[in-house]
Amino acid sequence: MARQMRKATRAPAAAAARKPRVAAGKTAARRRVATAAKTKTKQKTKQKPKAAPHTQRFVASHHHASAFEPGLRRYAHYRDLGIAAATDGLARAHVIRMIPPCDPAEVSKRHYHDVAFQMVYVLKGWIKGEYDGAGIITMREGSCWLQPPRIKHTVLDYSDDCELLEVILPADFATVELE
Repeated sequence: MARQMRKATRAPAAAAARKPRVAAGKTAARRRVATAAKTKTKQKTKQKPKAAPHTQRFVASHHHASAFEPGLRRYAHYRDLGIAAATDGLARAHVIRMIPPCDPAEVSKRHYHDVAFQMVYVLKGWIKGEYDGAGIITMREGSCWLQPPRIKHTVLDYSDDCELLEVILPADFATVELE
């Protein structure tokens, strides 16, 4: 029994000799850092799982004048580039050919598109529009713009030869008329 007592008495002293002494403030700081790291790890694991990627297939689209068809707007014809079908609805891309002459009474209706992404590039001519937060802007051949989701806008005018490339996500979306 005396032997056991000696071991018990020596154990704390031996452990103390092996462990470097740390000031109480530093120990608390280390605990806070460790707790913060654990919290961040837990937050990362609680994030939504990523949606399964859309299947994508190769597609090529070649220009044919007859490929333009009426679509969303009466004053525009659309040439679908096959992207919606090739991406299982992830995205849509089409060339928009504006029908001349521009009739402001028909085109100047305030609206927005319920999309996640919308980019427009002017292939030919020019188009003038008004966008919330940006004002009236004229885009010319070679101009490109991003329309944030649900931005309210109005087409004001366009040239007789106006053609646009538009890329939208998702492929199917709603257009909401405000007037």
